[in-house]
Amino acid sequence: MIQTKADYIHARIAEGEHQQQDFKFEISDARKIAKSLSAFSNTDGGRLLVGVKDNGKIAGVRSEEEIYMIEAAAKLYCKPQIDCEMHVHAVEGRTVLEVIVPPGEQKPYCAKDHDNRWWAYIRVRDENILATPVHIKVWQQAGTPKGVFVHYTETEQMLLNYLSSHDSITLNQYCRLAKISRPKAENTLAKFIRFELIELYFDGQHFLFRQNEKSS
Repeated sequence: MIQTKADYIHARIAEGEHQQQDFKFEISDARKIAKSLSAFSNTDGGRLLVGVKDNGKIAGVRSEEEIYMIEAAAKLYCKPQIDCEMHVHAVEGRTVLEVIVPPGEQKPYCAKDHDNRWWAYIRVRDENILATPVHIKVWQQAGTPKGVFVHYTETEQMLLNYLSSHDSITLNQYCRLAKISRPKAENTLAKFIRFELIELYFDGQHFLFRQNEKSS
């Protein structure tokens, strides 16, 4: 644990919550914090400021028990385990705990819920969102060589043709368009994301697929 200056924390709080930063008033449930750790690890990494309310007001952490709960979340309720870096900051007579989560190298990182099921999350803006099967397949394919496309199958070409004249497509739309199963559609979408032909984005309610600007 490292004691550091208060102005550093004030500067971070001034940024507000965003894709790489989350405020936590308190840690009362290791499983809930595991969800945040999973989301940061599966995206770009990030920082938790514990003892800070959603409005940025510093409340302080109540006890060292919260530090142990974060350690439990990272080691017992995350798979693979997540190595966090923790720093204690004295601010306005209160203690703020900073938890730095690096971007993971063994994605997907899953968090255990209250029914002992494992789920992977991603961080989108200031929210933790459940990862889709396509996210999972992209991560699973990440270690395999990309190779080179010599030609597209009929169903793959159908997807590219559709996106050349439409803004986006959903997984279900692609299944219906190409008359293929969900697993086959997920594999194609994941492969095309890896090749940067298409990209996955969140519209606030759903994940959609669109043509990647790099490929157009």
